[in-house]
Amino acid sequence: MTEKMLVTQALDERDLLVKKISDKICKAKFVDTVKRNETKVYEARMSKEDFEKEAKAAFQQIVDLIDRYQKIDAKIVNSNANTYIETSYGKMSVASAIALRGRMRGTGSYEDRADFEGNLNQVMQDQYEKCVRFAEGRNQKLQATAEDMRLSILGKDTRVREDKPLEVVETYVKEIRRNWRIRLVW
Repeated sequence: MTEKMLVTQALDERDLLVKKISDKICKAKFVDTVKRNETKVYEARMSKEDFEKEAKAAFQQIVDLIDRYQKIDAKIVNSNANTYIETSYGKMSVASAIALRGRMRGTGSYEDRADFEGNLNQVMQDQYEKCVRFAEGRNQKLQATAEDMRLSILGKDTRVREDKPLEVVETYVKEIRRNWRIRLVW
């Protein structure tokens, strides 16, 4: 294949070749029946020689189209392997970028198991949400404990209020809250 074309043109032609090859394979007739004493094949209603010529010609056309498809496909793969682009992951070949996109979309033989970045993000998000729920639960327990401490210091009568014992409760709450923080590590 000595002609030059853009990769986009090659991609378009490759897609067109897939359609042409499939159509020709579906429409081609390679086998027919014939009676011993007949000169024409049964379905095509033509001579055996003409049927054989048409079958060979159809076969050759299909083989030629397949050959062109393979050459174009090889050139596309070669171009993608040797053309580099800048992505958010850094500099990589077009072939690598295509493989990365497929992996992140969950296409290919590994499906979504190969979406490492997405899976990593999901695990981190799940762990973060779990820790937030845990810390919120502990803080609610802390508030309940602090409220119980206030009630035990003040009693049921809220009219009498001494500030010094309540300062102890506030100090306790501040100290415990410092201990329950979410830490992200990476």
